[in-house]
Amino acid sequence: MKFIELTLKNHTILHGFDARNREVTEKVEVEEASKKIVAVSRILSISEKFILIKYAYDRIIYWEYMEDYETIKKMLVQ
Repeated sequence: MKFIELTLKNHTILHGFDARNREVTEKVEVEEASKKIVAVSRILSISEKFILIKYAYDRIIYWEYMEDYETIKKMLVQ
């Protein structure tokens, strides 16, 4: 299993959907970014600002990452 190190900060947790099929989310803001080791197999998508990561219990988190988009792309291709 391949892992990459990312610097992650604020994030939005997607807990699921309500009866009207609207996302149930929780926004989390932190003072400082922190480094995390992430399994590449858990990464669902990457945009220029967010990385979408799947966790246990079907929870998905949109993380703000501090690296630059091109750097992340290179890390994933290696």
